[in-house]
Amino acid sequence: MPKSMPEGGFDVPLDKLHEECGIFAVWGHPEASNLAHLGLHALQHRGQESAGIASCDGKEVHCHKSMGHVAEIFTASVLNSLPGNMAIGHTRYSTAGDTAILNAQPFSVACNKGRIAVAHNGNLTNAAELRKELEDNGSIFQATSDTEVILHLVARSSQKTLASALREALLVIEGAFSLVFLSQDRIIVARDPHGFRPLAIGRMNLRTGPAYVFASETCAFDLIDAHYVGDVEPGEMVIAGPDGLQREFYTVPQKRAQCVFEHVYFSRPDSTVFGRSVQHSREMMGRLLSQELPVEADVVVPIPDSGVAAALGYAHASGIPFRHGLIRNHYVGRTFIEPSQAIRDFGVRLKLNPVREILKGKSVVLVDDSLVRGTTSQKIVRMVRNAGAREVHVRISCPPTMSPCFYGVDTPTKRELIAANQSIEEIREFIGCDTLAYLSLENLGQAVADDGDQYCYACYTGRYPTDLTNIDDLMTSRPDR
Repeated sequence: MPKSMPEGGFDVPLDKLHEECGIFAVWGHPEASNLAHLGLHALQHRGQESAGIASCDGKEVHCHKSMGHVAEIFTASVLNSLPGNMAIGHTRYSTAGDTAILNAQPFSVACNKGRIAVAHNGNLTNAAELRKELEDNGSIFQATSDTEVILHLVARSSQKTLASALREALLVIEGAFSLVFLSQDRIIVARDPHGFRPLAIGRMNLRTGPAYVFASETCAFDLIDAHYVGDVEPGEMVIAGPDGLQREFYTVPQKRAQCVFEHVYFSRPDSTVFGRSVQHSREMMGRLLSQELPVEADVVVPIPDSGVAAALGYAHASGIPFRHGLIRNHYVGRTFIEPSQAIRDFGVRLKLNPVREILKGKSVVLVDDSLVRGTTSQKIVRMVRNAGAREVHVRISCPPTMSPCFYGVDTPTKRELIAANQSIEEIREFIGCDTLAYLSLENLGQAVADDGDQYCYACYTGRYPTDLTNIDDLMTSRPDR
C-alpha cells in the first residue's frame, strides 16, 4: 500500500529522476580547459557527484577528476595543469552506492591508438555481455562504469586509427550514448543511432580560425559566447581536428527515440535541446495541462525550480494568478546534520519554505514536472496545508511514470515507482491533496511538437524502442554507469 512506501533521505529531499551526466568538448581554443570548466559549470545540474577534465597539448593528455562539484574541483592551479587547445569534460550523477572515484570521468589510457580519453552520457544496454566477452579475452577493468567497455573495444580494435577503431566499436555497442573522445590532435564525438541523449554543436570565431565546441545542452554555449549551429545527428560521428570539422554517418540512423524527459525535467529551461526550446515546451505542457484538467482555484504555485515554467503556462491559460508560494533555499548541501530532536519533514524544510501570506485561506494549484515515489509530494502538500491553504490541487506536467529507464537515467526500480503500483486515486490519497491529475501522453507529445513519433516515452508506456534481452534483470536492478 502507498503508506508503506519508504521515506526518502533528507540529503536528496526533492524526489526526482536524475540524469546520469553532462559532457562538454572543445577543439581549437588556447584556453580549452578553462572553457571546459565553464561548460561544466553550466551542466552542473546534470551531475553533482563527480567531475573531470582531460586536455591535450599536442603531445600529452592531461587529466584531472575528483568527487564533488565543479567549483570545488577546478581551482586555478588545477586548470593551469591542464594545458592545450583541446579538452573534454564530464559531470556525473552516479547510481546509488556507486560514487567511487574510479568511475569518475573522463577515462584516460595509453594504448595502440596513442593516448586517448573519453566521456560518455547514456547507458549501454549490452554492457554486461560485452564486458564478460572482453574479460574472457584478457581485458582488465578498473571501474564498473559501462564507459570503460567502449574504451576497451577501441583499444583492442585492429584498426590503425582512433576514428576507424571507434567506428568499429560503435557498431557493437547498444543502447543510449553521446560520446566525446580526445586524442593527441583531434576531438571525436558520436551519438547513438536512435538519438536518445542530446549532443549540440557550437562554433567560436577566433582570429586564428574557428574553434568548435560540443555539449549536452546549449546553455553551456551561452556562457562562453559560442554559437549553436545544430546537433550531432543520430548515428553520426563528427571529427574536429586539423582538417576542420568532418561529419559522417557511421551507420544508418534508426527510428528516433529522443528522451522526452529532457524537455520535462532534465535540461535547463534556457537550453535548446533536440532543436527545440525547453522553456517553450514546458510552458506548453502547463497550458495543455490547464485545458485538459481545469480546476477552480485562487492561485497557481510552482514547486521550484523545475515546476516554474509549466506553472507559468498553466496560469496563463487558466487565468489563475501565478505566485511564488514556495521559496527554495539554493544553499543547502547534499548532507546536513539533523537536530537530535526529530523535526517532521526536516529534509524538505531544508529546501522549501512556504509563503504563508500567499497560501493562507486559498485554493492552491501546485504544479510540478513529475511525481516519482510520492514521498516528497506528500510532505510538500502537508507543508502547504499547514501554511493555511484551504484546498490543494496537484497537477503534474507529464503522464504517470510507470517504468524504469535503461537509457542513461537513474530511475528507481518498478516496485519503487508509485504510479506503477497504485491508481491515481490511491496516489492522491497517499500524498493528501484534494485532487490530482497528470498531463496525458497525447498532450505531452503535442507540447514537444512530436509530429512524427520522434521521442522515447518508455518511462510512461513501458514500450522500449530497443530490444532488451535482459529485461527481467534490468527491471529489478540499477546498472552501474
